[in-house]
Amino acid sequence: MTENGNTGNGAVPNLHRRLFWDWRFDAIDWQASYVSIIARVVERGTADEIQELIRFYGEEKVDFALRKEIVYLPDYVVKKVTEYFGMREDELACYGRKLLRRGHWI
Repeated sequence: MTENGNTGNGAVPNLHRRLFWDWRFDAIDWQASYVSIIARVVERGTADEIQELIRFYGEEKVDFALRKEIVYLPDYVVKKVTEYFGMREDELACYGRKLLRRGHWI
């Protein structure tokens, strides 16, 4: 077992349990829940943990999730993602939702 509590056999990414404090860590289906996992790690993880996501899921899958599947990210995470991945804000799936949900300013 690694310091993160993972078995280290490649069946799960080497991500710290603290990222998933509200999940049953040992029961996570890493393939079926990849969209939620990617969103969680880009929001709360370190640069090394984001690199682990890319290693585990592949750059294409992480990129696709950010561009097409993750419909909500806080503004500070959007900035982090655009800088880290070299994307424009309007390329992210969450950008369109943000435009649609603008509040009234009165």
